[in-house]
Amino acid sequence: MHIDRMLRIIAGGFIILTLLLAHFHTINWLWFTGFVGLNLFQSGFTNWCPMMTILEKLGVPKS
Repeated sequence: MHIDRMLRIIAGGFIILTLLLAHFHTINWLWFTGFVGLNLFQSGFTNWCPMMTILEKLGVPKS
């Protein structure tokens, strides 16, 4: 699996997980959901994402 696909899966998973945690545990988890969304937004402009750097260091192929 390539890095772009892994990034989308991880971001979507984090969003779903934090929404569930906000519903069942505490609403403060929505701050993490907002962080993920903001990170996706800025990466659209800068073409840089911290998770991509982590995945590259783990050896996930770029394409």
